[in-house]
Amino acid sequence: MPPYAERETVKAVFSGIAITSLIYALSRFIPIIGILLSLLIPLPILFYRLKLGRIPGLILLFMMSVNMVVTLGRVSVDLLFFAELLILGFVLGELIERNLTIERTFVCVSVVLVVAGIVGLLFYSSAANKNVIALASDYVAKNVDFTVAMYEHVGVSEESIHALLNALEDIKYFLLRILPSLVVASILFIAWLNLLLAKPILKAKSLFYPDFGPLRLWKAPDFLVWGVIGCGAMLLLPVRTLKIFGLNGIIVLMTIYFFDGIAIVSFFFEKKNFPRMLRLLLYGLIAFQQVFLLFVIGLGFFDLWMNFRKLELKNNS
Repeated sequence: MPPYAERETVKAVFSGIAITSLIYALSRFIPIIGILLSLLIPLPILFYRLKLGRIPGLILLFMMSVNMVVTLGRVSVDLLFFAELLILGFVLGELIERNLTIERTFVCVSVVLVVAGIVGLLFYSSAANKNVIALASDYVAKNVDFTVAMYEHVGVSEESIHALLNALEDIKYFLLRILPSLVVASILFIAWLNLLLAKPILKAKSLFYPDFGPLRLWKAPDFLVWGVIGCGAMLLLPVRTLKIFGLNGIIVLMTIYFFDGIAIVSFFFEKKNFPRMLRLLLYGLIAFQQVFLLFVIGLGFFDLWMNFRKLELKNNS
């Protein structure tokens, strides 16, 4: 590589470190909004992996990992969370280069991230002399306590806070048992978000982006309905272990049907030519209002029978 190209690569790597570090710092020190900003950490890793190649991308990944270890001061579950976000960006870059279908991309990134998370958790468990269940329980308790403190900070009524405190142990018990599905659902959602945001950036910089086709026409595979039926049946059985498996399965499947539902919403926004600001407002309502979120999931699930976009008719014509 010519010296000039090497200097440009080094400069780009440091730019990637600076941008990723900024997002990371903001996500740590800005209340509430910081949680949303943390979801963007994979984006610069993904961009620079595709722009610079595998080796510079790995260097960026390593340097950011060191940065996070130094700033957090110790190995912790939070470090594992941020490291997973870095790995997510790099893996997405690898998969985009392989030009896989959207379904295979999501399956591969989920498998890689789950395996990496398990390995990281086992190493941390060994170093901390705690079993994995105890670590997960502590992490859930910490985040539930943080949520209560956040509600108090934003001025939620004392009655609501008191009701939440009374149900605290039940909430921790419940969250601990659905943690596996929450992890998978989070991976799917963050990967989906970063793929959407990466497309215009990569296109603007003339970098490769797979032809996934119009995502507003994407539809969940029909066979998933049998998974919903099976998980629903588990919830009805008087066996606690099966109920937990069923509930975890339902959460993952509902996440997939959310993608189907949001594709339907996007399709009709485009078809009816909704103004951009109105679209942003409605997407915001879907993100923050549970009723709208459940409505979108319902759209995705019942699309199997209702075919809201009349996709087969359009393909035939």
